[in-house]
Amino acid sequence: MHSRTKLTVRYAETDQMGIAHHSNYPIWYEVGRSDYIKMFGTSYSEMEKSGVMTPLMNLNCNFKLPAFYEDELIIRTKIITLTAARIVFSYSVKRIEKDGTETELGYGTTEHAVVDAKTFRPCNMKKKLPELYERISKVL
Repeated sequence: MHSRTKLTVRYAETDQMGIAHHSNYPIWYEVGRSDYIKMFGTSYSEMEKSGVMTPLMNLNCNFKLPAFYEDELIIRTKIITLTAARIVFSYSVKRIEKDGTETELGYGTTEHAVVDAKTFRPCNMKKKLPELYERISKVL
């Protein structure tokens, strides 16, 4: 199961050549990740209120083709690894072409720890957010 987040490349995200700067990909990943979590009936802010945060441990971006100003993009997001204390997301960034087809521009992953919001020490997501953990586990 994956989420599909639609974005349009904004002028502020481009360089002098009209190409989306590589630093935008982690931001687009975050938008996709937030949409993915919402599919399970919660949000990052609700997770934080429950006492759980998911700081970034690792980021990987692979670039194939450039995105340009005003390109319509789809960010496909899914979880590929889930343990009690770690989550790995996978992303694919695709341009929606004029004919409706999609061209992959890049892909990547982010790895996140599951930590207590007050202490930032690793915690057990199975215990802190058992319903969310179970819902996500079922679709992997």
